[in-house]
Parts: sequence; C-alpha cells; structure tokens
Amino acid sequence: MIKTEKITSRDNARLKLARRVRGGREDGAMFVEGIRLAEDASRSSMRIQECFVSSKAFKNERVKNLAARLINSGINVNEVSDDLFSSISDTENPQGLLLICDRPVDGRADLEIAIGDLDGKIPIVVFLDEANNPSNLGAILRTAEAAVVQGVIVSKNSADPFSPKSLRASMGSAFRIPVWTEVSLGDAAEWAREHRMIVTAADIEGDKTYTQINWKLPRLMVFGSEAHGLREVDKEKVQDLIKIPMDSNVESLNLAVSAGVILFEAKRQIMP
Repeated sequence: MIKTEKITSRDNARLKLARRVRGGREDGAMFVEGIRLAEDASRSSMRIQECFVSSKAFKNERVKNLAARLINSGINVNEVSDDLFSSISDTENPQGLLLICDRPVDGRADLEIAIGDLDGKIPIVVFLDEANNPSNLGAILRTAEAAVVQGVIVSKNSADPFSPKSLRASMGSAFRIPVWTEVSLGDAAEWAREHRMIVTAADIEGDKTYTQINWKLPRLMVFGSEAHGLREVDKEKVQDLIKIPMDSNVESLNLAVSAGVILFEAKRQIMP
C-alpha cells in the first residue's frame, strides 16, 4: 500500500505553496500538472520537490505507479480530496496529479553542452524575441525538439517557458531541450558569432526564401514577436533575412506555424 501524507485543509501550507508556484510567485519552482507531463518530469533531470494527488486519481494505475516511484525516491506525495485538488489545479478538468519541481538554473550551460555533444553535426539554435503567447512558446519548444534543434533562447519580455500553460503546450519538450531565458538579441547574436553561427531571421521583407539558404551551416534562427516582428534596429544584427512565400491576401502566419515550416526545412536539408 502506498503511504502518503493526507491534506484535509484548504489553508494547508503546502497547498498555499502550490498556489504560489502556479501563479509564478515562487522563485526557482515550476508547476507541472497532468499525468503525461508528470511522467516526463520524473524521467528528466528535474528535481521534484513535492507531489499532489487527488483521491480519485489514485484509482489510476499510472498515477499509483508514479507515486510509488516518487516515494521510493524520498519525495513527499500528498493526497488531497478532489475538491481540494481543484483549488490548486490550473486546468478546468484536472487529472488529479501535479508536481512542484525546481526550475532549470543554467540554460546557457545546458545549451553549450548540447552543442558540444554534436560530434560534427550541424547545430541549429532558435531565438524567440518577445514571444508573449505562452501556448505559442510551448508549441515552438515541442517543434524545436521534433526538428532536432539543439536549444531555444528566449528574450526578455517573453512569456515564461516554464509556466503551466507553456509546459502543457510543449508536451514535455521543455524538460528535454535546453532553454536559456532572459537574453537580449544582441547578447544572443554575440554568443552565436562566438560559436560560428550565422544569425538568421524570419521576416516578411526577407530577400531570400527559407528554402534558398544553406541549412548545412550552423545557424541561430531568430523569430520576432507575434505583435510587431523584428525591429529595424534588430535587423542590423542579422546576416540572413529570410521569408516564407505566401499568398498576398495573407498578412502573416502564426509564430509556431512559421517556426515549424522553417525548422523542418532545416531538418530536411541536414538529415535528408
């Protein structure tokens, strides 16, 4: 039988902690909700602080197995009623399982390790400039992992890639791909030059299409804000400005869609 800590009060200190983490008010921690995401987190290098399970969820074999593994690893598993779980959940129809985990602390180091492990393969790194939609940001992380991108750099004034909404959209990719946050485009471009990468950006005014450039060269692929794209001053930091040809009646593509189109062309050229 699984031995858990039972919480019966809405005002319990651990539940209050979970609500603070859910709202982004607890530095160094992130809120991981749902069976699939929790399983992915448990298989990653993330340190798990706490686990919360609803009484109903304990009837699920996957939840019971995960809870048992966490307890065997010395992690506290808290059992709460379904009503209490709803008070800490970030979803309308919760699955009854969530984790509080440490946030990654050094995305730059993780990214440089990933590049160093390539053994001669071509590195592609994504830079997101003021990507303020958390669902789009999470979807790009998922796309980047699928397209075998080495990591994602996220600018200041972007959505939090480790917020509950971004994590759900990334489907666990945020646990597996290096994410370096709070970086200016200028600093990212300088870093790219130090690693002999061509700074490339998607823009409607690009002079080449995304299929016309050579992706068998190391590149930092920059995507501008959904709201205003790249600023003119930032285009000066870019070496290759590329576009996706579109029907003239369409003004622009969703940011995550644009990333998917371009990154899978890069993958096609690098790994045909």
